[in-house]
Amino acid sequence: MPAPDLETTELTLTGRITTASNATFLGSIGNVEVVYKPIAGESPLWDFPHGTLAHREVAAYLVSQAFAWEIVPHTWLRDGPLGEGMVQLWQEQDPAQRAVNLIATDHVPETGWKHVLEGQDENGQMVTLVHEDSPALRRMAVFDTVVNNADRKGDHILAMSNGHRHGVDHGLTFHRDHKLRTVLWGWLGDPLAAEELDGIERVAEGLEGELGRDLADLLSTEEIEALASRCARLRLAGRFPAPSGQTSAVPWPLF
Repeated sequence: MPAPDLETTELTLTGRITTASNATFLGSIGNVEVVYKPIAGESPLWDFPHGTLAHREVAAYLVSQAFAWEIVPHTWLRDGPLGEGMVQLWQEQDPAQRAVNLIATDHVPETGWKHVLEGQDENGQMVTLVHEDSPALRRMAVFDTVVNNADRKGDHILAMSNGHRHGVDHGLTFHRDHKLRTVLWGWLGDPLAAEELDGIERVAEGLEGELGRDLADLLSTEEIEALASRCARLRLAGRFPAPSGQTSAVPWPLF
């Protein structure tokens, strides 16, 4: 069967993700499974302009492509049954893997995991939020810093069976003010690797050319300028940033 034209072939709804805060549907374009988030289903937010979340999701994909790390699955804007929205290729994650987890504090592995924070569960037992100490998650943490991701929850990281890690749900990104909220704080203060700095450089260079022109259709001028400034600051610092500002450094809920 030939591959369908993802831009023009009819998008058919097959289900709804009811746990999402904005209208989110499962669908298919021919034999291709997708996620569809119509702009009309976006809930108003006090700090992000209304009706822009789908555009930010596509912008995140374009920046991911500039990094060349394939963090964000293919994402684009198109018409659907409920109007224009974001469409993203569905990813079937491995249910046996978890890149981020809450585990009993006295059972935290000594190697292979990074500690983020500790707290008490509903039974008063001490638990620790941990994430993998892996190159894939390091790259995602760099990506989140650059796009100013305000909502990197544990369940927004898809663990694939081949070891790759996809990031999804990027509607709360690219704010011109500092908004970074993430569960991936395990490398706080660590030096950035050469390949991570190279990725930031690719994004910065792209903003001077095709990437910048494409983002101009999705983000405001001020947001693109803030994106360029974050790249410059991160390259100059050469290390993972620490939390800053008055708001929480982690999203809530964590998953």
